[in-house]
Amino acid sequence: MLNTSLILLSLILSFLLLRELYIISVEVFIGGDDNVHEVLQKVLDFFLYFVFVSLIVKYFKENYHFPLRYFIYLGITGTLRFIIVSHENPIANFVFSLVILVLMISYLMLTFERS
Repeated sequence: MLNTSLILLSLILSFLLLRELYIISVEVFIGGDDNVHEVLQKVLDFFLYFVFVSLIVKYFKENYHFPLRYFIYLGITGTLRFIIVSHENPIANFVFSLVILVLMISYLMLTFERS
């Protein structure tokens, strides 16, 4: 049941990934939207879909197991992307930076535990 739902989820995410790629290419090459921040938001959404699809692929390659470090990578990169896109509030960016620090410390703890 889990494998079937993950395959279905990866197909949906792949469709959304291709749709986002189409929207980006139309806006950049045909010139729909001149707002750079909107285009950047769409590019970051594209990469977020890509990361989730690659995480599902990694699940099947790792013998039906999600390594914890990939979720930490996902949290760090997702938080960085959010800071890049919405940089208006400095207090919120500071809190998000603390979130990245906590994720990095947890990754280091995970790495030292294995060795």
